[in-house]
Amino acid sequence: MFNQTTDVTVIRRVAIVGSGLAGLTAAILLQSHGHDVTVFEKSRGPGGRLAAKRVNGSSVDIGAQYFTARNPDFLPFLARYAGPDSFAKWHGRFGFQAPTGDWWAFPEEPRYVGQPRMTAITRALSVHVPVEAETRVGKLARRGDGWSLEASGGRDLGEFHQVIITAPPAQARALLADSGLGFLAEQLNDAVSRVLPCWAVAAHFPECPWPDHEGMRCQHPALDWVANNSSKPGRNGQGQWWVMHASSAWSQQHLDTAPDRVAGKLVDAFRELTGYPGMPDEMLSHRWLYARSDGGGQPGHLWFEENGIGLAGDWLSGGRVEGAFNSATGLVQAMASQG
Repeated sequence: MFNQTTDVTVIRRVAIVGSGLAGLTAAILLQSHGHDVTVFEKSRGPGGRLAAKRVNGSSVDIGAQYFTARNPDFLPFLARYAGPDSFAKWHGRFGFQAPTGDWWAFPEEPRYVGQPRMTAITRALSVHVPVEAETRVGKLARRGDGWSLEASGGRDLGEFHQVIITAPPAQARALLADSGLGFLAEQLNDAVSRVLPCWAVAAHFPECPWPDHEGMRCQHPALDWVANNSSKPGRNGQGQWWVMHASSAWSQQHLDTAPDRVAGKLVDAFRELTGYPGMPDEMLSHRWLYARSDGGGQPGHLWFEENGIGLAGDWLSGGRVEGAFNSATGLVQAMASQG
């Protein structure tokens, strides 16, 4: 589907809020259909939850840790628009901990990562479409049959026929409410209530602290996920960087805890989990306020045809990285069927 173009009689101007995987996928597909797209990103660069931080001699993934490719269109899309060298299989040993404390192997399934960091994928995708970085969309205003966009500082961003919002549901709801679209904002109330936070900590060890797995789903009050980031393809540097994701409940309890204290607590939990006696020689923390969605309706996407406003994101399609792609492709198909 993604490599087909459609003859269009009307070229629409479409604004896309957010340059994560969903936003960039939607932008590329709409542009391939002949539409004029502009992506607005509040941060300095694209990525969304495909996030990484540079560290001495390497980088460390602090957001999504890997992705699957159950949709047969997903990998060909990435290969064409991000390039076949922007991602690779992660040949790690993955385990999950049973309530008894025993470790079991993950089901066999190819798992992929961006190379040499997760952001390599969105950086490569972003070169195909116009992206206005460091631009937070603050308000939509009706202009005829379209929308005028205004930045949070009041700057005019132009007029568009349609708008796609790929921000997390809390941010999407706020934008709609600030735009006088309360009737649409209210439809996100349940989704907002289901989005959970996550503290992420990256710690560097001079030696391997745990030789049994490269990725672990944990049964621990503080830890949900632990991974050897240095085992992923394309990573280099001395020693090993490990990434720790706190559980949603623990993250909620420590939402306002200082980052250095969070790092210390999660490293202590990691040492308790693994029995490793040593300490890391470097640590960094990142708080994700909107990490994942806990159940609820999964319609794939939302398309309000009468308003010309669509929403896409992994939170609408299973919560996985691949879900962002599925959500965006579904939304573009719905918009195309409008004619």
